[in-house]
Amino acid sequence: MKVYSAVIERCPQTGLFVGFVPGFPGAHTQGETLDELNHNLQEVITMLLEDGEPHLESEFVGIQNVAVA
Repeated sequence: MKVYSAVIERCPQTGLFVGFVPGFPGAHTQGETLDELNHNLQEVITMLLEDGEPHLESEFVGIQNVAVA
């Protein structure tokens, strides 16, 4: 089992959760709930892996808070 890190945002216009795997071309989707988004990400990643293990274009490192006065 391989684990991929996904970035998740919420669209202010639609209220949908949008997720993508940094550096993994095509690994993006959306869902009405976080559970639905996770399921959709699993499906799209599984589909993309049918073509073989991807060469990731970047590596997810993390998030950082930036304080601005």
